[in-house]
Amino acid sequence: MPAILIIDDEPGIRSALCSILEDEKYKVFTCEDALAGMETLKRETVDLIFLDVLLPKLGGIEALEKIRSGWPLTEIIMISGHANIDMAVRAVKLGAFDFLEKPLSLDKVLTVCRNALAIKNLREENKTLKKLSNFSCENIIGTSAAIRNIRENVKQAAGSDARILITGENGAGKEVIARAIHLCSSRSDNPFIDVNCAAIPETLIESELFGHEKGAFTDAVSTRKGRFELAHGGTLFLDEIGDMSLSAQAKVLRVIQEQKIERVGGEKTIETDVRIIAATNQDLEKACKEGRFRQDLFFRLNVIPIHAPALRERSEDVQHLLCYFLSAMEKEIIIEADALELLASHDWPGNVRELKNLAERIAVMHTGDTLNGEELEKLLHKKEKKPANKNNENNKTPEENMPKGIFNQNYNDAKDSFEKYFLEFHLLKNNGIISRTAEAIGIYPSNLHAKLRKYNILTSGNKE
Repeated sequence: MPAILIIDDEPGIRSALCSILEDEKYKVFTCEDALAGMETLKRETVDLIFLDVLLPKLGGIEALEKIRSGWPLTEIIMISGHANIDMAVRAVKLGAFDFLEKPLSLDKVLTVCRNALAIKNLREENKTLKKLSNFSCENIIGTSAAIRNIRENVKQAAGSDARILITGENGAGKEVIARAIHLCSSRSDNPFIDVNCAAIPETLIESELFGHEKGAFTDAVSTRKGRFELAHGGTLFLDEIGDMSLSAQAKVLRVIQEQKIERVGGEKTIETDVRIIAATNQDLEKACKEGRFRQDLFFRLNVIPIHAPALRERSEDVQHLLCYFLSAMEKEIIIEADALELLASHDWPGNVRELKNLAERIAVMHTGDTLNGEELEKLLHKKEKKPANKNNENNKTPEENMPKGIFNQNYNDAKDSFEKYFLEFHLLKNNGIISRTAEAIGIYPSNLHAKLRKYNILTSGNKE
């Protein structure tokens, strides 16, 4: 529903225009001066403004300049009972869509209103189409059927404000898809705010999402906006939402339903206008059955489902992606046939993120103009497989190396035992490098440091 703002100091004009436009099913706001009108523009998304020329506090022509500067996508129709040709010409040069004389004609008001909104929609559609034509080739790389399907999903989803749930393994490109949808949408000029739900402690998630007032808790030394406020008018990307606590899920569900938030420690209700895109590497339907995820929130988020396939499921895209990453690093290398076969046969447990890391390794460590299979195998860090030996702990599967007695412990102790084992396993896999381990398991390095201290896990110098 298009929203229209009427700025006129005459109550009769405001009332008449409001009645006419509401009959046409438009959402209408009214203000008696331009300063109040601009405050309304800060709070509400407005498509069209009827702006009087003679206004108290700030004249209509001056207000036109300020509004065109601050809200360039909003169309403005000037109205006046004391108009002249010079004033009308000046208003149009400053960006007004049209100039209407009082007394206003009902038919003229509706015709100009419809034309202005139609032109606005055309501009937005052209803008979106340009972004789509540029974006699909430059940012979502690959020629596989899965990638072609994702491009189509992006184009279709970008044209609406429907909520989206992106599923897929870690490193499969879920955030790339979310950013693509945002950049191709009418919200692209507004913020894209991402939240890693798995990296924020449960005690801080509410403050991160909704903000807090000064003094709301011990460390709240100043008022802070939350991610919902920061994303106003744009897109909020809730990554790894499957790791969000049930209490935080309930609060997010309420915001989705009411489109309003309250900061922690505050009483003021703040309206929000955000498009929510969520992502997870978990099976949320299974999580709902197990009581770990709210079913009502799942249904709210899963309006448009998009699946990001693992890289091993689209091996034909590996060469394109590697060349793209190398080109971005200004490294031109001819990849020989045996190297291409090796790339296609690798299972890519780290998905696109692992491939990007390999591209960086090649750019830094490889000096030749060509890359063959033997050279690539060394850069992939592939090792000769040793024969299985059940008496050797290091040759056991991760499941066989599970902490002894874990299934005889209570839930909290078992959870701690597994988390300690999980961290030790990935630290060993990543040579004790904190930053690489944190990226691999999807948490911030500072959080990983805290967990290492908690479980008294030592690495070789806790390398960064």
